[in-house]
Amino acid sequence: MVQKLETLRESPSQTAGPYVHIGCTPNFTGIALYGGDLGSAMKTGPVQGTEITIKGTVYDGTGTALRDAMVEIWQADAAGLFASANEVRGQADPNFTGWGRSPGDMETGEFTFDTVKPGQVPWPDGRMQAPHITAWVVARGINIGLHTRIYFADETSANATDPILTRIEHQNRIPTLLAQPEGAGTYRFDIHLQGPKETIFFDI
Repeated sequence: MVQKLETLRESPSQTAGPYVHIGCTPNFTGIALYGGDLGSAMKTGPVQGTEITIKGTVYDGTGTALRDAMVEIWQADAAGLFASANEVRGQADPNFTGWGRSPGDMETGEFTFDTVKPGQVPWPDGRMQAPHITAWVVARGINIGLHTRIYFADETSANATDPILTRIEHQNRIPTLLAQPEGAGTYRFDIHLQGPKETIFFDI
């Protein structure tokens, strides 16, 4: 007998626990599986566009780096196309996965992504969004994964008209969403869970 849809309730959220790296990034912990951790490489060959590196650290409310956090990102390629079966605007870069996963360094807590600078993607009403990357953060003590966005501080014009950034009530908090260029194609994006520098998180 087929169950009614309303009887299939969503499973309760659980904290990531102390074994998130063993389950999600086993090679990082010294367990050799799959020929490498899923999401550790976003480029599978020569890619289109500007190659960049994003580095950052997740900090708690006291300003202490979390050494057991894990960050995942999802983004468009340099042309603004996603590696998705639903992509109908053209052919996404075949050598770019658009998805990455990085554990924090066990000493410093720093995460790293070698990726490409994303192109602009249209909002449902046709307006163009500024180049951005969606990020998801999990760690022990975080009961529900936290969603945020990574924009780029050097995309001033695009940021000024972005449909998301322009609707944020407290505009003085926008810098918490901006990755800062550090030279040589590297950007820094630190994530603050609490405190005066708390990153803007989205209810998704």
